[in-house]
Amino acid sequence: MSRRLEWFKSWEGLLLILFVVTVVVNTTLAPNYLRLDNWINLFELSIEKIIVALAMTFIIINAEIDLSVASVMGLSAGVLAWMHVAGYPFVLAIVVALLVGVLCGAFNGFWIAYVGLPSLVVTLATLIMYRGGARILLEDKSIGDFPAWFDRLGQQPMFGPFPLALILFVIGAILALILLQYAGFGRKVYVIGNNRDVAEYSGVKVRRVKMLLYIASATVAAFAGLLFAARLGAVRGDLAQGFELDIITIVLLGGVSIFGGSGTLTGVLLAILIVLNIRNGMSLLNMSQHMQTGAVGILLILSVLVPNMVTQVRTTINRRRLRQSQNPLSS
Repeated sequence: MSRRLEWFKSWEGLLLILFVVTVVVNTTLAPNYLRLDNWINLFELSIEKIIVALAMTFIIINAEIDLSVASVMGLSAGVLAWMHVAGYPFVLAIVVALLVGVLCGAFNGFWIAYVGLPSLVVTLATLIMYRGGARILLEDKSIGDFPAWFDRLGQQPMFGPFPLALILFVIGAILALILLQYAGFGRKVYVIGNNRDVAEYSGVKVRRVKMLLYIASATVAAFAGLLFAARLGAVRGDLAQGFELDIITIVLLGGVSIFGGSGTLTGVLLAILIVLNIRNGMSLLNMSQHMQTGAVGILLILSVLVPNMVTQVRTTINRRRLRQSQNPLSS
């Protein structure tokens, strides 16, 4: 019983409580909220973001950041659309678009892992560069008319009422949970995030791990970009622009420290449920997209502020207890 109470005192426990409160409020305000089609819809409208959030969790736990993921989504989808218009076989266009993601990740990883440049600077620069590449390819055009089978992948249910992207997200979440929480690679990610020097002295190949993480991040982003193109049925140069805000917010709200080394995928999955349900509840109440974005921005601030405040309070309490134990007469 005491262990269960301790879990509810954790950040994940707080997120679970917040999720339950969100569900109760949405149920009260919107009668159609609990319908299965509404729940499928709330996932489907943000499915590309939450798929990329799985990869971003590894990056931030590793004490790095990747601001370029949304631009990689746009560039990969742009390459797909450009090759389609140019007359290349569509399957080849998909393969090349995914390879673009691999190359983008390798480019980011090289400058961060091997040259030693700050990931914030590198991925901010590539955010602009990759987005520029998408705009150069497509200019101001909206390119669609993709093969019908490709559109069906993003627009129609594949297994019962569930779309393909949602099934892939569930599979990806299970694999990511196992890899991060229960596999040796996940332990290396945490060790590097806690202290890179200690990791290197322990024999961890830090550069290789970081390179793999950035390649994986961009490849997942490229895949999500193709899923987004299939769902929309068309591609523009600004596809997925601004998605990095929601993605990073979800990971930080999930309890992953912006300084790396701590956090769980369980917390991130709970944060996904919270963010999606808050957006869905606001949509059902006919609140504007600007208000929803503002709410996400507030969550981003709170996700960084609240853990720091909790840490400070715990540190103060521990110091007082230590002083009292050293000098019991002072109390």
